[in-house]
Amino acid sequence: MQLQDMLFSQGFGIRRVCSGLVQQGWVELWNEEAQDWDKVQDSMLDVQPEGLRFRVQGQEWQYQALGYVMLHKPAGTECSQKPSAHPSIYTLLPAPLRQRPNKGAIQGLQAVGRLDQDTTGLLLLSDDGQFIHRMTSPKKHVAKVYRVTTKHALDEKQLQRLLAGVVLDDDPKPVKAAACEIVDSHVLDLTLTEGKYHQVKRMLAAVSNRVEGLHRWKIGELELPADLAPGEWRWLSAGDLLKLKPSK
Repeated sequence: MQLQDMLFSQGFGIRRVCSGLVQQGWVELWNEEAQDWDKVQDSMLDVQPEGLRFRVQGQEWQYQALGYVMLHKPAGTECSQKPSAHPSIYTLLPAPLRQRPNKGAIQGLQAVGRLDQDTTGLLLLSDDGQFIHRMTSPKKHVAKVYRVTTKHALDEKQLQRLLAGVVLDDDPKPVKAAACEIVDSHVLDLTLTEGKYHQVKRMLAAVSNRVEGLHRWKIGELELPADLAPGEWRWLSAGDLLKLKPSK
């Protein structure tokens, strides 16, 4: 693969822009033998992309054939490219992640499902359509665990109703929690394997309670890292991806 094509595939702009970055001396490749960075100015240099480490304008990257990212979503952000009232979560990502080319009309990493603007926590993003489908399809039973802070005290009766299933106003079929655990008198860990509009809030309302705070801290077996601050992102490792395998 030519260097300019590799940069294009990673979201650094159209090929003409990528070629210009190289020719202006803004691109460096890691030389494993010398254990140092080599500045290159030949945009058509053949490179082996897999495992390639490179720097663009001083920032280090590693080639990713497909992008898989976790983001600690802060409150007051929308999971939309065209937000209506609050900043978009996409503004928290560097430009290359927003500009990665895709075969479809939409480019860049896409949110794997959505969180409400006031909901915080673990959000995945990817440009792998099959991965997004696996993670969001209710048939795959990927568990999402929410830490729910409620207005009123929780009791065993509310938990049993959530586990048995509650009816939401737009669907006659009862919606069940996969698991429930009272953490504190006003704090609940609620596990879901599907995602409907404002589902957690509506489920708690159905058992005569109210959500005061909502934070997703786990998807599958992947937990939000304690050292990933609100608004920060990082690549998913191979181990992280294994923790996201659907149960069915």
